[in-house]
Amino acid sequence: MELLYFILVCYGMTQIIVYGSIFDKVRPNPEFLRGFGKLFHCPLCMGFHVGWVVFLMFWCSGVQMWNNIYLGCFLCGCLSSGTTYILSMLIDDYGVNVRINNVEED
Repeated sequence: MELLYFILVCYGMTQIIVYGSIFDKVRPNPEFLRGFGKLFHCPLCMGFHVGWVVFLMFWCSGVQMWNNIYLGCFLCGCLSSGTTYILSMLIDDYGVNVRINNVEED
């Protein structure tokens, strides 16, 4: 159950940071410091960093999903990055995004 909470917290936090209008004035331009600002516009990249930060928050609150803190930070960052990206591609402002490609064979 902790893993589901972790994924939902990371998804929500990443969506707020990347797309939330509350951060429009503080979110850097994508050209900032040779592309460093792109981090704040990419759910895959931001999802990784949100993942290890949320893992540390869970760790400090007593929810320990892995015994090794360094391995946990890396694995939770990867888990958060992947699930956040998948969820952001499946769900957008208009609901569930389903695309079916029809390719005609010759």
